[in-house]
Amino acid sequence: MTSSDKPGNAADAPAETTGATGATGATGVAAQDWATAAADPQYRAAVVDLLGALAYGELAAFERLAEDAKLAPTLADKAELAKMASAEFHHFERLRDRLAEIGEEPTEAMEPFVAAYDGFHKQTDPSDWLEGLVKAYVGDSIASDFYREVAARLDSDTRELVLAVLDDTGHAGFAVEKVRAAIDADPRVGGRLALWARRLMGEALSQSQRVVADRDALSTMLVGGVADGFDLAEVGRMFSRITEAHTKRMAALGLAA
Repeated sequence: MTSSDKPGNAADAPAETTGATGATGATGVAAQDWATAAADPQYRAAVVDLLGALAYGELAAFERLAEDAKLAPTLADKAELAKMASAEFHHFERLRDRLAEIGEEPTEAMEPFVAAYDGFHKQTDPSDWLEGLVKAYVGDSIASDFYREVAARLDSDTRELVLAVLDDTGHAGFAVEKVRAAIDADPRVGGRLALWARRLMGEALSQSQRVVADRDALSTMLVGGVADGFDLAEVGRMFSRITEAHTKRMAALGLAA
């Protein structure tokens, strides 16, 4: 899954510096390994959902980047996107293998999230190369921010895997360079892409909220009922941080939020 450049990723901080209590140093489930934490069946179910959602997201990202490569204006651009698509598929393989390792069928874990991801991609089908770049940079980064927030509350083994598959595949810098160059060449492009990015933000948040609402284990984790989840106030602050990171990404692209 592509992710934003570090300075603009406001959601990095919780995953790196806080534990379950919000203080430096992990406590509670965040201080446990998978074998210990998975003894709670509800926690296990939440993690399986999380890994299933991530796995299908990576597979969908691979497919989309491969398609976007067909729109690339140069062979160099095509090769760059193909390399990123390959990285996304490697992330998918790691998640698939982890699900199998803990005794879960990967396709069954992914299936509940297919409709939501496919629905999002259907509603946000880019019409050209630049819209595709903005979609991957903005849309995927919103999801990455969300998963990084959740990762701070996970057991150490699962947290390490989740953060690893959220590593930037190189798309962030590539997208910023290409989009800013296009705007410099024709400033009118900026207005169209700004509107497109706002639409992506709305669709991504709506889909994320629907997915969480449909999956009891995930929703319980978010509101603090499983592991060291967020309370309702923290959920609000989480989405504020995600929105702030989105605004910074838009500025990096040279677009108004």
